[in-house]
Amino acid sequence: MAAEAHLGWLLGRGATFGHIKQLHANLLTTGLFRRSPPLRTTFLELCALSQFGDLAHALAAFRSIPHPATTTNDWNAVIRGIAAGPDPSGAFALFARMLSLASPRPDALTLSFALRATSRSSALPAALQLHALTLRFGLVADDRLVTTLLDAYAKCSAPEAALQVFDEMPLRDVATWNALLAGLALGPHPHTALALFHRMVSSSLPDRETPNEITVVAAASACAQLGSARDATAIHDFARRRSLDADVRVRNALVDAYAKCGALDRALDVFRSTRSKTLVSWNAALMALAMHGRGALALRLFETEMLRSTVAPDAVTYLAVLCGCVHAGLVEDGLRIFYSMRGVRPTAKHYGAVVDLLGRAGRLSEARDLVDAMPMAPDVVLWQTLLGAARSHGDVALAEQAARKLAEMGSKGCGDYVLLSNVYAAKARWGDVGRIRNTMQGNDVRKVPGFSYTEVDGALHRFLNGDREHEQWRKIYRTLEEVEARIRALGHVPETAHVLHDIEEEDKERALYQHSEKLAMAFGIAATPARASIQVIKNLRICGDCHAAAKLISRAYGRVITVRDRARFHRFEGGECSCGDYW
Repeated sequence: MAAEAHLGWLLGRGATFGHIKQLHANLLTTGLFRRSPPLRTTFLELCALSQFGDLAHALAAFRSIPHPATTTNDWNAVIRGIAAGPDPSGAFALFARMLSLASPRPDALTLSFALRATSRSSALPAALQLHALTLRFGLVADDRLVTTLLDAYAKCSAPEAALQVFDEMPLRDVATWNALLAGLALGPHPHTALALFHRMVSSSLPDRETPNEITVVAAASACAQLGSARDATAIHDFARRRSLDADVRVRNALVDAYAKCGALDRALDVFRSTRSKTLVSWNAALMALAMHGRGALALRLFETEMLRSTVAPDAVTYLAVLCGCVHAGLVEDGLRIFYSMRGVRPTAKHYGAVVDLLGRAGRLSEARDLVDAMPMAPDVVLWQTLLGAARSHGDVALAEQAARKLAEMGSKGCGDYVLLSNVYAAKARWGDVGRIRNTMQGNDVRKVPGFSYTEVDGALHRFLNGDREHEQWRKIYRTLEEVEARIRALGHVPETAHVLHDIEEEDKERALYQHSEKLAMAFGIAATPARASIQVIKNLRICGDCHAAAKLISRAYGRVITVRDRARFHRFEGGECSCGDYW
């Protein structure tokens, strides 16, 4: 017993993988690996889950057990390790093998670990099967297991199933609410997450279900996805009323939410008033400035404040500063920051930011040389960055080279084809445009539809290019005609060079005027009071013609128009854009 206790103590203090292997050898030579299930399970957990362990070694040890493992704990240790590893779907195969045996029977923890694997791999069919097993084994009374189940449904894009499980729970606590809220907020259902948050706030809940800091963080994350400044303000007010805004996690989430809702000043106010700033605080503020095109301010905050604080920058910090330089055209500053990185090894993302920086500035040969000098192989995103730079500056040779590389890497994104086609269209090489179109059709590549949405009176209105589904579409198009006339009077000439179709000029102009962001702006003008601000969120990068039009619309109507596209914010006011026409 003394030897067994000593080994248990050593297992609890395993510091390196070498030590773990020595302990394994000791367990095998003494026979304790077979005779002492508690020690064996402790070893498997240490090997499968600790930062010093090795999942492959844990699996090999598990398979070496002379007979099928007779304790559920052994199975739980390795299933949990696989679920937390790089390939969580592998947990399902091991779970299925366990089910095929007469014993041991899976318990609540086994199902919980398997459900975590479904969450991480978005495996809805597996979640449904595990739900059925939960019912079959009579484990629906286990609150923690059911909480994990609804979290899995939420992260597998099955909000209706998650809400049904939630509503059927006889007993809930704040962790249950938070699990559902966090799962919905981080997935593709932020609207449902916010609705759940408002339900939680408006309900008369017992103390155990009272919203806490994690609740606010999840709700703020949903706001960040939606871009709803109104909801972000409401959540901030709620946090203040409940004295939850003192928590630095809440404040960091609010900085991110306000920034992604277009309220940069509010984001910076929250950041400035945060007393004990963490690394996440600094990174959130720097990224907020970067996405709003305030690169010079981001650079100053980093160099004159953060570097003089007690918080050391990490890879995310440098990436945020580099992105700020990219969006503001601060080429030399960006290069200086990149080559002065200390204590952080540059990743492909850092190299990609510098390639983007050089590419936007037209320094294509330097960008290409940097790609050749990278210590790691360029990834798809980096070649797409080069392709975008080639499109912006009309470099056909570089565009074709980048497109070939992307094809070799198996990339089939519609954006690759569209960018190359734009290069050809700008040079009036319609034969090549047709060839690209035929290739897309042959490979069944479909262009991602552009859509935009805007918020009016608390309701979100979504528009597709050429959309006539909105109940007020006739009014919207009448307003659009008025908008077109006004900005033409101010000198707007539609930029038809990049319209992909080889069609008549009038049809090209009509296609441009029916872009989703223009429809959203027209609706905002028609549905809100004169001079009220308009905010538009777009899933793709704003096109050059819409950008030029938005500047003139802001001038013609005396409106502040904020457009959040895939990469950054554009704030149009008085005929100018915050990006300085550099994006």
